[in-house]
Formats: sequence, structure tokens, C-alpha cells
Amino acid sequence: MAETTESVREVSRVTTAHRQSEGGGFIVRRPFPGAEIDSVDPFLLLDEMGPVDYAPGEAVGAPDHPHRGFETVTYVLEGEMEHEDSAGHRGKLGPGDVQWMTAGAGIIHSEMPSERIRKEGGRVHGFQIWVNLPKDEKMARPRYQEYGSGELPVADVRIAVPAGLQAFVYVFEGSARVASREIDEGQMAVLGPGTSVRLSGANGPGRLLLLAGAPLREPVARYGPFVMNTRSELVQAFDDFQTGKMGEITRTAEVRDH
Repeated sequence: MAETTESVREVSRVTTAHRQSEGGGFIVRRPFPGAEIDSVDPFLLLDEMGPVDYAPGEAVGAPDHPHRGFETVTYVLEGEMEHEDSAGHRGKLGPGDVQWMTAGAGIIHSEMPSERIRKEGGRVHGFQIWVNLPKDEKMARPRYQEYGSGELPVADVRIAVPAGLQAFVYVFEGSARVASREIDEGQMAVLGPGTSVRLSGANGPGRLLLLAGAPLREPVARYGPFVMNTRSELVQAFDDFQTGKMGEITRTAEVRDH
């Protein structure tokens, strides 16, 4: 049997995240989409939420809003987030937990700091990632999954990333050396071809997010919370939302009073 040769992915592009307001007025740090990088197929967006320390009554999130044609992945580092959607899914995420929501044909959802943090204040820090869906899955039935922190695997410094995947690293604290290049806080490094990623410390400790996925290589038509393949599909998405075909989140009077 021929011996396989492992090749380390080098950094091909670097971009710096910008800050902007989202949802109910919370600030995110966003490395893409932006002027330099629009997407890293199949990833459409990466937002770092916080870290922010809220006083009692100050916490804000993303109240009821629609999605169609892609998936959202929420990863909480600190604090607590609560999810509700028009398909009847509800969940609460704590530190280290991950939520994966497939919007598919369309869904209305809400992501807010927990009721406790909204009332008492507290620290919130985490990420939201948008992952595109292939054309034949864009109108699929919405789905929802949660993964607790104890279910997530732990990897060594050198991580295998198969050759067919696109990969990038986002440093959100300190700095890190990615292959032969140092990446600073708030920077994202898109990685070139290879079969593994080599990560090490730079000037002191650092924390980073490494993401990899199979590229779809399909046309993308996107506007706001809708990501389709053609402009006509976008128009239909807006029409379906405005006419109520994506439903609404059902809440009891008790929940509304909170």
C-alpha cells in the first residue's frame, strides 16, 4: 500500500473583522461577509456576539425574524441563549453548547439572552454561523438540533481537515500561529489546500474558531435573511414571508408577559 503524505494548509488570505449592530441592537464583530471576503463556500456569515457585560434590563438579542434557504449554527462561550421558532422548537444554550437550526423552506425564529440575564444582567459571548444549503435542500422542512458541551470532541493542536473541504480560522482572543503565519485577534485566515491544519501559540495565549465544510459551488442569490439560487426565488421568499406562509412563533400569555 502506498504511503499517504500529509500536507499542512497554509494561509491564503487574511481579513480583519468589522463591527456592526444587529438584531435588537447588539454589536457583533464580523469577519465576513464584507468588502474583502463575501463568503467562504459553504459558509455565508460569521458573527462574534460580544463579549459584553449587560446590566439588569439591558440585554438585547434577535427577536422574531425569518430565514429561508440556509442553516444557522449558534455556539455559546459565555452566558445563556434561548431559542424559539415557528416550527415549535424551543431550546436553551449554556456555555459550550451548540444549536443547529435548518431554516429550509422558511422559519420565523427568535434568539435572545436568557430570561435570567435579561432580568439580572450578565456576560454574553458566542458565535453565529450561517451555512448555505444545496439547491435541492433549500425548500426542505425546517429542523432543529442541540449539542451539549459534553458531546463536543476535543482535538490536538494538529487537526486533520480532508482535502475536499474549505477551511478558515478566526482568532477572537490573543493571537495564534496558523501554519507559518501569525494571526491576531479579530483576524480571519482563509486556508489553502492541504489535509491538515497546524495551530500553535504566538505572543501569549490565544483562542480561535476553526471551521471547515464542503463547498457547494452553486449560484448564490441573497438578501437579508433569505439565501436562494436565483433572484426570482428571493422575490418568492419575501412574498411568502409577507403573506404569513412562514408561520409565527406561538407563545402563551405567560411567556409574552416576561
